[in-house]
Amino acid sequence: MLFVHPVAETPQASTGPGALGALINDPRDRPFIVLMAIIGALVPPFGVALFIPGVFRWWLGIPYIGLLFGAYFDRGILMLHNTSHRTLFKPKYAILNKYIPFILCPFYGQPPEAYYGHHVGMHHPENNLENDLSTTIIYQRDSFVHFLRYWAIFMVTTIFRLPIYLSKHGRGKLAFWAIGGEILYYILCGIGLRYATNPTLCVFVIPFLMARFLMMWGNWGQHAFVDQEQPGNPLLNSITCVNQRYNRRCFNDGYHIGHHVRANRHWTEMPEDLEKNTERYAKANSVVFNGIDFFQVSLYLFLGRWDWLAKAFVELREEPRSEAEIIELLKSRVKPIAHKEAAPVAQAA
Repeated sequence: MLFVHPVAETPQASTGPGALGALINDPRDRPFIVLMAIIGALVPPFGVALFIPGVFRWWLGIPYIGLLFGAYFDRGILMLHNTSHRTLFKPKYAILNKYIPFILCPFYGQPPEAYYGHHVGMHHPENNLENDLSTTIIYQRDSFVHFLRYWAIFMVTTIFRLPIYLSKHGRGKLAFWAIGGEILYYILCGIGLRYATNPTLCVFVIPFLMARFLMMWGNWGQHAFVDQEQPGNPLLNSITCVNQRYNRRCFNDGYHIGHHVRANRHWTEMPEDLEKNTERYAKANSVVFNGIDFFQVSLYLFLGRWDWLAKAFVELREEPRSEAEIIELLKSRVKPIAHKEAAPVAQAA
């Protein structure tokens, strides 16, 4: 395996028998149980303790935010991502599936069910085309000014546009839960700011603002390079990042092309899928980077460091291209796209 992390290097991919097999749908998802237990034992108790009268001090609040974002945010969000696509607990224990979105995720700045409605209910069906509320194709994707506009529009309008979208597409129940979770989160934050301002800022408001900024920064990198002629082709509107720490921490999330080709592909299967389909990626002229992640991709674009991106570019074709040719390819795929395909490319559920 030349440019991917073997699954064996991802210790989370345990598949042996055990008591958890009676609870969860896929034994390969045991790491989520462990992560749920660790986060549940550390983050909510620490956050709630800051609301105890007389306890809060900023010298406690700042380490709390540092713990949240430095140690668990990325893994927690990607656990939410994977369990949104593939239900973790068996139907008999379905109530336990609410623990991540309703108990843990509010401490990550995620209103209950809002992520599911946006990501599974809207983003994947629309596949980053113009009806996708988080589409990148209408922006100049090496412009930080355009990114700030993208982020601001998302922050201000999604609470209204997402339920409207879901309702129009026959997902009324999903629309109700998405807007209901968002409004409930805002109401609780408002009450908290009135009666416990500093703890609320630290535990809920700052994480909310940081989470939405970081997640849109990551989505920008995931869909920064889009082919002008085939914007609905997941091989050409997403990127894959391999051989970096992010994949080992975040359940192979760097394999974003494979994820958009088949949304419910198990995270342990991502490296093997890329290995098996290297020829297909090469023929399509897909963009794969080595040693950098989505957040670095966005940063390098904003800094205009095409040379850094070219050095990280994985040449899948038999005939290698020069750095200048790679840069030309990358630059051609960050331009705004004025047209759209009639429909997104069909994907697996």
